[in-house]
Amino acid sequence: LDPLMARVLVLDDESSRIAVVTLDLGRTFAETLLDGMRDAVRRSYRVDQVFFIASHTHSGPVIEDGYPEGKVPAWETRAQERITAAIGDACNRLAPARIGTGVGEVFIGHNRRLLNPDGTVKMFWRNVTRVQTSPVDARVGVIRVDDAVGRAMTILVNYSCHPVVLGPDNLRYSADFPGAMAHMVSEKMEGNPICFFLQGAPGDINPFYDKTPLQEAAVKRMKQTGEQLGVEVCRVTEKIVTTAPENARLKFRLEKMQFSVRWDLEVLLQHLKRFSPAAAERYRRRLSKPLSLPVMTLLINDSISFMGMPGEPFISFAIDFRKRSPALESFFVGYANGYYAYFPPIAAAVTGGYGANTITTWTEVGAGETMVDHSIIALYEMLGMLKSSPSP
Repeated sequence: LDPLMARVLVLDDESSRIAVVTLDLGRTFAETLLDGMRDAVRRSYRVDQVFFIASHTHSGPVIEDGYPEGKVPAWETRAQERITAAIGDACNRLAPARIGTGVGEVFIGHNRRLLNPDGTVKMFWRNVTRVQTSPVDARVGVIRVDDAVGRAMTILVNYSCHPVVLGPDNLRYSADFPGAMAHMVSEKMEGNPICFFLQGAPGDINPFYDKTPLQEAAVKRMKQTGEQLGVEVCRVTEKIVTTAPENARLKFRLEKMQFSVRWDLEVLLQHLKRFSPAAAERYRRRLSKPLSLPVMTLLINDSISFMGMPGEPFISFAIDFRKRSPALESFFVGYANGYYAYFPPIAAAVTGGYGANTITTWTEVGAGETMVDHSIIALYEMLGMLKSSPSP
C-alpha cells in the first residue's frame, strides 16, 4: 500500500559516532541480527553504537526472535544489508550541523483502558466519538537538524499512538499513519528533509479510528490521521531555532537489565497449548530463562535526552520520564533495540486488561518503573551530577 522505510541518522561529535535507525516495522529484528549490523558498522565506519526504533505498524511483515540455522527470511537479510549500507552512506556524508527542539500538541488517539467504578477495566478499542479517556499524552516532540546555513536536513517526530488505523482485513503492507505523516512533512517542508517517526509509549493508546475496515474508507482515515499529526509537526518545526554548540557532546548507553518472567511458565504453556501448540513452543524457548532487556539512554549536548524500552510501554512511563529527566528536553521511545512485549505500570498490572495481566505481558511487575529509574540515574551520571564518593 505504501513503502516500508528504514531511515538513518548518524551523529558525530568528533570523538564518538552513533546511528539512529527507525524502522517501519511492528518491532525490531532479533537482537542477534541487530548486533550483527552493529558489529559490521563498527568495523567499517567507526560507529560506536546503533539504536534501532520500530514504529510498531501492525501492517508490516511478521518478525521472529529467532530462526533455525540458515533460515532467516530472505527479505530480512536483504533489509539488514541495505540498512548497514545506508549507515555507511550516512557516515560518508557527514557535515556540520545545527540542532533544535520544539513541542506541540495534537489528539489523534485515546487511552484504550476504561477504568470502571468498581476498579475493573474494560477495553475500549475504538473511539470515533472521541470520548475523553486518561491518561493520554498529546505531546508532539520535534527535533530539527539543519545544515550549517540553517536548511532543515532531518526532522525527528516523537509521538505515542498505536499505528493501527488499518485493520486485519488490510493485507497490504503499510507504515500506517506514521508513514503518511512522514511523507507529508517531507513534502511540505522546504528542501524535503527526511522525516523520522520515533514511536513513544503507546502500550495503552489507540487511534480514534482503530482497526478501520477497508469498506469504511480505512486508507483515507489512515492518511487523515497521519496528516493531522503532520500539520502540527510542520507548525512546530517552522518555529524551531537551531544552534551549533561550541562543544558537541554525545553520551550514550545500551545496558542489559535482568528481569524474571512474570508468570509460572508451565501454567502459561498449558493455557497456550489449548489454542496453539506452536505458539506455546515459541513461548517456551523465549521465556524459559530470565529476560535480559536492553535499556537505551542517549544524551546530546548535555541538553537533549532519550530513553528507550525494548517493548510496548504504557503512556505513563513517557510522562514520568520527561517529568523526572534532568535534561532540558527529553524524549521517550518504545520498541527500541529488541522486543519483550508489554510493560504496564504496577497499578495497571493490578487492575488488569490487555497488555497489563495477559500473556502479552512477560516481565515481572515493576520492570517498567525499574527501567525508568535506571535511565534517570544514567542521565544524572552523564551530567556529572552524581558523585562517586560520599560527602564527608
